[in-house]
Amino acid sequence: QVQLVESGGGLVQAGGSLRLSCAASARTFSVYIMGWFRRPPGKEREFVAAITWSGGSTYYADSVKGRFTISRDNAKNTVYLQINSLKPEDTAVYYCATDEYNRGSYSYYQEWSYSYWGQGTQVIVSS
Repeated sequence: QVQLVESGGGLVQAGGSLRLSCAASARTFSVYIMGWFRRPPGKEREFVAAITWSGGSTYYADSVKGRFTISRDNAKNTVYLQINSLKPEDTAVYYCATDEYNRGSYSYYQEWSYSYWGQGTQVIVSS
């Protein structure tokens, strides 16, 4: 069983920054892809960013390019999401997710390609 634990959320003013962390733990698990999704209030969950574990290739939603940066620390089994120039529309619960299979890069943007999910961390951006 894979456990993902997110941290780093909170209340921040518009224009500020946050770094979210997601630590993965499992007895035996070979991570291929880790991603971040978010669910804004009253909306569907949406893709934010993803990173391949070995090569470090990154993928971003158009809405966050240039402001969000995903990175990973293989030794710590941790993925990070650096969020800069926060906007009120970034308010959401942020979830990390992972899977051990490569289903093709088109799948990295899709919820269905991730088998394991964290509980989420709340980010609130005040204007």
